[in-house]
Amino acid sequence: QVQLVESGGGLVQTGGSLRLSCAVSGRTASSYNMGWFRQAPGKEREFVAGITRSGSGTNYADSVKGRFTISRDNAKNTVDLQMNSLKPEDTAVYYCAADKGIGLSQRVSQYDYWGQGTQVTVSS
Repeated sequence: QVQLVESGGGLVQTGGSLRLSCAVSGRTASSYNMGWFRQAPGKEREFVAGITRSGSGTNYADSVKGRFTISRDNAKNTVDLQMNSLKPEDTAVYYCAADKGIGLSQRVSQYDYWGQGTQVTVSS
């Protein structure tokens, strides 16, 4: 029922910035806690950042704290991830995910809907 579409990925140099956006359709974005995850080749999909339904609460993976910022605009049904000071180890496919449950989860298995992903490549 819910569709998520990520955009904004690309190639950037070390230290650069990118802003990813997730468009939510089928339901209003405010129905869900939202998360950003990433998956590099040969690695498990990992949590990057999460935000509550209202946007009042956020959490981040330790690896991105101070560099990435998650935000949402429920009026526009969008969730963004601002990525600054990018490092080669940030290279991955980034996925937007929606969670209809209660609370803000960092677990892949707790999310109900996923976007198709957008590639972020950070060159050294």
